[in-house]
Amino acid sequence: MKMDMSQYLDVFLEESKEHLESLNQRLLELEKDSDNINALNEIFRAAHTLKGMSSTMGFDDLADLTHHMENVLSDLKEGILPVNSSVIDTIFRCFDRLQMIIDKIEINGSGSMDNSDLINTLENIKTGNFETAAIIEEEISISPLPAGENSSFQESFTFNEYDITILKEAISRNFKIYNVKVAIDQGCLMKSVRAFMVFKAVEEDGEIIKSLPPAHELDEGKFENDFEIFVISTATADDLEKRLGNISEISVLYIREIDINSLSTQSGSVRTNSNNNISKPSLDTPDSPRSHKAKQTVRVDIDRLDNLMNLVGELVMHKGRLEQIGFSHKISELNETMEQIDRISTDLQAVVMKVRMVPIEQVFNRFPRMVRDLARDLNKEVDFLIEGKETELDRTVIDEIGDPLVHLLRNAIDHGLESSQERLKKGKSHKGTVILRARHEGNNVYIEVEDDGGGIDTDRVIAKAVEKGILTSPNVEQISREEAIELLFHPGFSTAQNVTDISGRGVGLDVVKTKIESLSGEIFVDSKPGQGTRFKIKLPLTLAIIQALIVSVQDEIYAIPLSSVDETTMITASDIKMVQNQEVIMLRGSVLPLYRLGDLLSVPGQSDSEDMYVVVVRKAERQIGLVVDSLIGQQEIVIKSLGRLLGGIPGLAGAIVAGDGHVRLILDIITLF
Repeated sequence: MKMDMSQYLDVFLEESKEHLESLNQRLLELEKDSDNINALNEIFRAAHTLKGMSSTMGFDDLADLTHHMENVLSDLKEGILPVNSSVIDTIFRCFDRLQMIIDKIEINGSGSMDNSDLINTLENIKTGNFETAAIIEEEISISPLPAGENSSFQESFTFNEYDITILKEAISRNFKIYNVKVAIDQGCLMKSVRAFMVFKAVEEDGEIIKSLPPAHELDEGKFENDFEIFVISTATADDLEKRLGNISEISVLYIREIDINSLSTQSGSVRTNSNNNISKPSLDTPDSPRSHKAKQTVRVDIDRLDNLMNLVGELVMHKGRLEQIGFSHKISELNETMEQIDRISTDLQAVVMKVRMVPIEQVFNRFPRMVRDLARDLNKEVDFLIEGKETELDRTVIDEIGDPLVHLLRNAIDHGLESSQERLKKGKSHKGTVILRARHEGNNVYIEVEDDGGGIDTDRVIAKAVEKGILTSPNVEQISREEAIELLFHPGFSTAQNVTDISGRGVGLDVVKTKIESLSGEIFVDSKPGQGTRFKIKLPLTLAIIQALIVSVQDEIYAIPLSSVDETTMITASDIKMVQNQEVIMLRGSVLPLYRLGDLLSVPGQSDSEDMYVVVVRKAERQIGLVVDSLIGQQEIVIKSLGRLLGGIPGLAGAIVAGDGHVRLILDIITLF
């Protein structure tokens, strides 16, 4: 009787991903140091374990590929084969294929896949025939053309993880995705001009993600009489076809709308110079003391932890209610018990928070491979350094922060770092440096992406903003460097001069900012011309239970997260001055703009009190003062979502159920600004 293995599928997927992560890290380490026997041993162990697991689960194609990998790795360990770039590239492609099979198993439970190309390559390597171990490009194929269309125009595009992120973001913003193929008349003398006109027409209300051939070849006229583009646009297919049809000497072969679900992420191998090295942080080797420390762990479904966190939140809320009842009714016997409950609930909350905290290493570990491939693709030499990967964050934040970091790292390598030739002319090292670091600071985590490139050219940013109509020419003279840098986060803003597969999409830093603000975080930019740029992300340790300042305006009570509060002060009406129709006060020699919270939130009524309280709040380097009627005190609050109908309202982060049973709104200072 055949055993039902489906009950073990979740465990298989979880452990397979761990082995793949280990394999990826050790491959990068082996590429840097071909004599690193510890890394080679770890790669062999990961492949061997994957083979055994997949064979047991009945995933024969996965087991077969890992078996052939194991044969080559065994020869590498014994010194029969040399560890060279051809071998490393092939094992990296095997890793990509393993990742693809695991993803396929997770989606539909089937791991069947034709791996004969890679198996043949491995066999050639094992026999010492490196010449025929050809580099194979991993591709994602677009779904077939509808019946009746000319299938000779069928091509395929290669997408990576970043591309898929862009496409998903485009779909969430109600863009459509099209695969467009156009032909140019045989007698056309200026093909590159026609290609440019096609790009210009499409980009009236969209962006070109990829082109086949690449954009630089189209620009130079190095293509036959047809080419393909992959487009995100708000236009309909009919509108696109009509617009392109108006271009002389151009005929539209087809326009197909693409289903995002038909695409999956793959990393393609790129043939480049072998001297593009990536340096990586030191990893614990099997010989290090840490690896000998025995740990006992239990796998727990994240949903159970979420449920536990919600229960602790309810406990904190009702603890506040009990405290208020004891205070209102002056029940002295309740005080001692409440002190015990307060201590226990605080300890329980701390334990649950710690259980939910995971090292940011889980996110950081995916980037060295991405940087390696991107550096090769751009023909740049990059030292990639990771610092503070042991820094811990709440699991919900960890799951969301990956995509923004992908954007920032790609920007640093593509836009930030100069080519080796440019760097040498400027007196810099031929290798650029990109640093990804994380650290704790108070109740926040800071993540930084820093490069030693050319810095942000604010003149170019301003010129592009004027060109796009974001700025008007008379305002240009008044723009500071900091304000110019802020323009980079404007939706659709891009300074890319040429459309490439990596940049010029027009979906970039605004996506990063939106995502980070959705996590109650902030992003800051520090750039020095000729020296480099640093993006700094500030995130809360957790999104569930926070400390807040409770204030009142008329009959309404609001909570302001303490992470946004610098200080509080009390003023009188005579302290307020008017500057350019704006209320301000002098606070320790600085001018502080004042905003009455009641007016901002349209609270009815007007305070007649001569004395007013000011809560000084901060966003990045800016401070403002919020005028409130009274300060009630500091309180630990449990954030509750406002739901779909009320979610996303600027200035509001959620709600709390107060100790008296009433619902109070939590202010979001970042969007309130």
